[in-house]
Amino acid sequence: MTLEISDGANLIVKSLQQSGYEAYIVGGAVRDLVMGKTPHDYDITTSAKPAEIKSVFKKTIDTGIAHGTVTVVESGVGYEVTTFRTEDSYADSRHPDSIAFVADIKEDLVRRDFTINAMCYNEEVGVLDYYGGRDDIAAKLVRTVGTPEKRFTEDALRMLRAIRFSAVLGFEIEEKTAEAIKKCAALIRRVSSERILGELNKILLSDNPYYIGKLRDLGLMRYIIPELDICFDTPQRNKYHIYDVGTHILHATAETKRDLILRWAALLHDIGKPICMSTDQNGIIHFYGHHKESTALAENVLRRLKMDNDSRRDILVLVENHDVRIDPTPPSVKRMLTKVGDVLFPKLLSLQISDNRAKNEKFLVEKLNRIDAVRAVYEKVVAEGQPYMLSDLVVNGRDLIKLGFKAGREIGDTLKILLGEVLISPELNTREYLIKRAKEIRRKGR
Repeated sequence: MTLEISDGANLIVKSLQQSGYEAYIVGGAVRDLVMGKTPHDYDITTSAKPAEIKSVFKKTIDTGIAHGTVTVVESGVGYEVTTFRTEDSYADSRHPDSIAFVADIKEDLVRRDFTINAMCYNEEVGVLDYYGGRDDIAAKLVRTVGTPEKRFTEDALRMLRAIRFSAVLGFEIEEKTAEAIKKCAALIRRVSSERILGELNKILLSDNPYYIGKLRDLGLMRYIIPELDICFDTPQRNKYHIYDVGTHILHATAETKRDLILRWAALLHDIGKPICMSTDQNGIIHFYGHHKESTALAENVLRRLKMDNDSRRDILVLVENHDVRIDPTPPSVKRMLTKVGDVLFPKLLSLQISDNRAKNEKFLVEKLNRIDAVRAVYEKVVAEGQPYMLSDLVVNGRDLIKLGFKAGREIGDTLKILLGEVLISPELNTREYLIKRAKEIRRKGR
């Protein structure tokens, strides 16, 4: 079987071979090529030791010498080249206590996580597949190499990686591998938040964001996002919903566009409902104020996972406002624009559409028509350049200071009043009117 690999990767493999060493493309690149996909990057494994790798190439970077890895730069692209190795034991479920270089490619491949990632290739021998990777690709299965418990004990993140590959590739997780994840789930607590967040992001950005629910099925969610885990035990007994809270969240997430901010907002938008749940005398369940509780819990989740500040802020704005009814009128649209900003406003509408698609279909057309009407008003406001931000006013704080206003709250409150009037009547955004109106406000405030 001949695979079409990049010129740079092929050159590195051949250069090592010509220097008397074994060398292969390995891991995810081979998996992608076997599946007819173009790899994002290439890893190379070789019998050459790190010092020997460096002697073969002009430009190298010591990126992981202790673990046998050297980055070789070819035509401006870096390729990780790692010596055949085995790993004896792990101290922290990620980094091996000790490694040993080996001479046999088969010994190197046996230490890898999943069969689909344990294949290697070069033009001389074709694909080497000792552990059934091609069979598992054909069967659409994610299966560990060797004993699942051993693989997950070595690096507990592999449990999340199994779900990630399942989501990205549309594969199922092989039965024994899935059972081992359930057995070893608590080990995920040893893994850093940053590494966990990286895998969750990849699951959410896949074609199957709904697969994030596999975290609950396999017992991982309780250790990673317990606030979401309990949502699956929270019913929604009212005319607008047909799923429990957790299942509704998964459906809403699956309905979103491929946008990380939007998918995180969908995943967290209702996690405050279990706290707010109440039942009236007719047995109808309500969740009054759940948007506030959801925002507070979402902030806890995102801080715990070490989400970056800008993304966290945007996600929280969407969660807080996901349930706000926006009327299809210029003042209502502009008030929300003032609150969330022009970048997040279209995402908010998209989130509301996804949220409603995950509810009772009986009310869907009516809700989508209203949101479409809101979008039309929004597009008109933007196209006409209608003012909706304080910065859109033709007067500012300096102008009010010249009128005798004191710097601080008095100016801020006055500008908000002026903006409120301009939101309703854009034609009032003239210097003459706003100066006159500001003077009236100041006289009344004395």
